[in-house]
Amino acid sequence: MDRAQLHSITDVDVLRRLLIEQTRMLDERDQQLASREQTIVRKDSLIEQFKREIARLKRLQFSPTAERLDPAQRELFQQTMSADIAAVEAQLEAVQAEDEEMVSVPRLRTPVRRPLPEHLERIETRHEPDACACPQCQSELVHIGDQVSEKLACKPLEFYVRRDVYPQYACRACEQVIAQPVAPAIIERGQADASLLAQVVVAKYVDHLPLYRQQAIYARSGVELSRSTLAEWIGAIGVALQPLADRLTARLHEQPVLHADETPVAMLEPGAGKTRRSYLFAYAGVRHPGADPPMVVFDFQTNRSGAHARQFLGSWRGSLMVDDYAGYKALFASGVTELGCWAHARRKFFELQAASGSAIATEALVRIGQLYQIEQAAAAMRVALRHDYRQQHAVPVLTALKAWLEQTRAQVAGNSGTARAVDYTLRRWEALARYVDDGAYPIDNNPIENAIRPVTLGRKNWLFAGSEQAGRRAAAIMSLLATAKTNGLDPHAWLSDTLARLPRTLHRDIDRLLPLPAAADAKA
Repeated sequence: MDRAQLHSITDVDVLRRLLIEQTRMLDERDQQLASREQTIVRKDSLIEQFKREIARLKRLQFSPTAERLDPAQRELFQQTMSADIAAVEAQLEAVQAEDEEMVSVPRLRTPVRRPLPEHLERIETRHEPDACACPQCQSELVHIGDQVSEKLACKPLEFYVRRDVYPQYACRACEQVIAQPVAPAIIERGQADASLLAQVVVAKYVDHLPLYRQQAIYARSGVELSRSTLAEWIGAIGVALQPLADRLTARLHEQPVLHADETPVAMLEPGAGKTRRSYLFAYAGVRHPGADPPMVVFDFQTNRSGAHARQFLGSWRGSLMVDDYAGYKALFASGVTELGCWAHARRKFFELQAASGSAIATEALVRIGQLYQIEQAAAAMRVALRHDYRQQHAVPVLTALKAWLEQTRAQVAGNSGTARAVDYTLRRWEALARYVDDGAYPIDNNPIENAIRPVTLGRKNWLFAGSEQAGRRAAAIMSLLATAKTNGLDPHAWLSDTLARLPRTLHRDIDRLLPLPAAADAKA
């Protein structure tokens, strides 16, 4: 409204409404400016924080302490530091890219890259515009050139160069260029295709091949990839996949019944030049007809404290299948229901029988075996029917087993192996027998132990987690790959497709990328 119109208004109510509207608009502008100022301050703080972290990691990477490590440890330490630096640089670039007009900062130096080997096959994909006419004036487009992006791609043990061509067309009448936009990638301006990135990750975390072995394998195919480059890719992928791992964790927290276990891993202390024991906690949902797709989540921690399990589970108050580790006891005092593992109880008698041929151990194994026979018969049943079947068949066996254990305990020496096996079962009886109260409860913790087994097999090949950050990245990656395998998905195929889709997937659609059957159907 101009001044002439404003002077022509004589109605006091109209003027009052205009004043109120102008005041509201000024308040909104002030709020926007204040919010913008806060955003600038936050981004400046994050950028400075990331820069300091990069400088710190580079000092550690080339510190005198690193030189005192033995060659194998030093090599993995250098790889881990490269991955950590690449991960922080990826986070820094993400902050810089949010709003380049708002925060003016120098971009990271683009490294000089060697051309991709000429002898590799070129598989070309042309990305033509949707129409051959100018979208503004409908004039015919004229081909003026191509923007070519080459990325090193691979099939398992077969490399080729995937050549993406984006034809550039010009409208002479409008003097504008029309072309398909270049697809975003996990590593911008990188030469690695999503399939190659997936190959490196799967080889490391599923096939247990350390990066120096992968380097040698790829060299035999005529492709020279330095270990530092492979490590940087691992770091960037770990950062990119973290939102997926976080979402998988949130989905796991929706399950009413979980398995939990933990296994030790060695972590290098950069300042001390030696390794110390850390732990990988593992959590998984139950498996039975009608249950949600199985999920496995790993949580890396620097020690075995039960506080880590409490922190991971947070406000979750379901039923938890565990062994007798004391670290979980605080959970059961705060509302979580404890389920005991019959495989652990059986193992006590199995070891006793193997060591001494004990007749009592043999009898215990036969009685526990009856419980597993009942479970096998009920394996295909839905929850309600399995509960009824257990009540009818397992409860009498449990009642007889407990009475026999109590009678046996009174007849054996107090410090014998037999007494220890019986005492363990009786002490855990309430938790062990609870599985018959609900058809959704598992009888043992074998599913999570099976999920952990590849970790224990791969520990020697990994040597150790090179840092706490590396351990957390590895846990996120292994969670997704273990869940993919558990659901019958090919890890390489799933990860290759996910890395290609992830940069253009909105956060609200991230569930479609999870390695779960429903998500796989949605992607198809």
